[in-house]
Amino acid sequence: MPTALVTGAAGFIGSNLVESLLDRGYDVRGIDNLETGRARNVERLQSEADYTFREGDIRDADVMAEITAGADYVFHQAAVPSVPRSVEDPVTTTDANCTGTATVIDAARNADVDTVVVASSSSVYGSTEQLPKVETMDSRPESPYALSKYYTENLTLQASDFYDIDTVALRYFNIFGPHQDPEGEYAAVIPKFIDLMLDGERPVIYGDGEQSRDFTFVENVIQANILAAEGDVSGEMFNAACGGRVTINELVETLNNLLGTDIEPEYDDPRPGDVRHSHADISKARELLGYEPTVDFSEGLERTISFYQDE
Repeated sequence: MPTALVTGAAGFIGSNLVESLLDRGYDVRGIDNLETGRARNVERLQSEADYTFREGDIRDADVMAEITAGADYVFHQAAVPSVPRSVEDPVTTTDANCTGTATVIDAARNADVDTVVVASSSSVYGSTEQLPKVETMDSRPESPYALSKYYTENLTLQASDFYDIDTVALRYFNIFGPHQDPEGEYAAVIPKFIDLMLDGERPVIYGDGEQSRDFTFVENVIQANILAAEGDVSGEMFNAACGGRVTINELVETLNNLLGTDIEPEYDDPRPGDVRHSHADISKARELLGYEPTVDFSEGLERTISFYQDE
């Protein structure tokens, strides 16, 4: 039975990844400092016999050394998320995401881990006019968050050259799904809009709503993580997405159709650091990882709405 360490295990993607790894027969360890992760994501999995959770910070070298010892794979999901948050507080974002990743990589190589898979972000591309975005394009990070993710992925890929360790970086494109936090100033757009519209409230769109996103259901990105860890590829970055795009106006229209509502959004000024369009070319992941999205936007949105309705 392989052993996997998941950092950011109380987060949205991390907790879903933990659940999937347990279903595949992994022995799983999780770590999270619970600053942006949710305690309820720990509680829902704590009864699993093959899962051990530790509350701790990835920047603590001693803690990371202890929890990484004996692990076969490390799935590094921990980060301070959100472009707007990073603009407001660049110090915390940079420290957690950059120093944290360096500490995770160092612990992994000292523990002779087989493979480290790191979560990067589509934000590293910036607002380039070229679509879809392919991995060979120049990176143009336009926010402290994007810059921290650019550092994260490059540090990770360098590790495969310096140490006896395989590494893969996955550039996430607007992941959504169950257990994503809908509350707070920095909540992601889909859970926040669903939460508001279920209560009959108007969602706020920053800008004209014609900005587009390659919304990707969480099950797809979990597949990409597992393929990256279990495959033979190292020192590579991949887009993790569906390969399509939906405008924010279309998102509200689709939510209205699925919820049976007719709620008009409010519009506000664009936020600094937000990119205009996000659309991934996923041919590299298809070719080298065997990745193929299994849940499209519509199905993922229906499943996400059902989750929040049940909550």
